[in-house]
Amino acid sequence: MTATDPALTALAQGWCALSLLHGRIEAHIERALQTGHDLSVREYSLLDVLSRQHSGEGGHLQMKQVADAVVLSQSATTRLVTRLEDRGLLSRYLCPTDRRGIYTDVTEAGLALLNEARPTNDKALRQALDKAATNPELAPLVRAVETLRVPV
Repeated sequence: MTATDPALTALAQGWCALSLLHGRIEAHIERALQTGHDLSVREYSLLDVLSRQHSGEGGHLQMKQVADAVVLSQSATTRLVTRLEDRGLLSRYLCPTDRRGIYTDVTEAGLALLNEARPTNDKALRQALDKAATNPELAPLVRAVETLRVPV
């Protein structure tokens, strides 16, 4: 293949379209969450991921798993956890079965803020997708997002 290969060009254009869609959606949600709840998209995502933990076996996530879920490095995730802990939205404690492990839970204040912010997030996502759907280059990606089901 060469640099001017049509397959490579199409692939690059598809990637650019996907990146553009992601950027527009994230920016729209960021503005809505910041304005309405003083939360960033990353903070909201972290609260959301951590709120889904449970007390059963495998119910608490290790920091690497949390970092993967919110698409951040472990160090960036740790800094984000610290910021939210300082705001009283998260709490950390030692794993009862492995004193080296540290768990992070969402506090009552964090759950309340997350529940307040969820409709804002959902509405902003819907608005951003609806706007992107009017762009012929992004419309197929919007349809793919709307039909995608994440396995449980």
